[in-house]
Amino acid sequence: MTRWPQGGGADYAARFAALAAAGTDLHGEARFCSALVLPPARVLDAGCGTGRIAIELASRGYTCVGVDVDPTMLAEAERAAPAVDWRLGDLAVLDLADEEPFDLVVCAGNVVPLVAEGTEPDVLRAMARSLRPGGLLVAGFGLDRAHLPRSAALLDLEDYDRWCGDAGLAPEIRYATWDGDPWPGQGGYAVSVARRT
Repeated sequence: MTRWPQGGGADYAARFAALAAAGTDLHGEARFCSALVLPPARVLDAGCGTGRIAIELASRGYTCVGVDVDPTMLAEAERAAPAVDWRLGDLAVLDLADEEPFDLVVCAGNVVPLVAEGTEPDVLRAMARSLRPGGLLVAGFGLDRAHLPRSAALLDLEDYDRWCGDAGLAPEIRYATWDGDPWPGQGGYAVSVARRT
């Protein structure tokens, strides 16, 4: 389940292709993650969409797995990078316990405010279970309507931090952007880093 309106993978991929063609930098999230862990670290792109972040990280030598609930998004990701491990799945019930744990989980693109209502704590627990002890969860999402799609929920960072704590994740640092701008204590967008205890 998700608040994301499914079925628009081709349109979503075309929009980002147009941005790239216009010279827009699309790799801030990948740069941010690569400053936290070094290749060939295992990275889970949770809510990967068309795979933009996982594809860029894989090109930098990381071992990536991308998970998304929308098959049309994954079809675009597979078309762009068939060698990356793409999986259809709901983050609220994600179970990768039988696999090698991840060094980092990245959850970008407003994924947390777009999961099904009431599943946010389950999503945080599932991502935490996917991490090795000491591994990092990096999540970036909008906090106001100007930074969110219409279907997304408005979340409070206190609630997010509590869900992290309940999942065994200790919040470490927060930024205002994927470029690492300092968090001013309030704002319309936040990038939060938490570590599995």
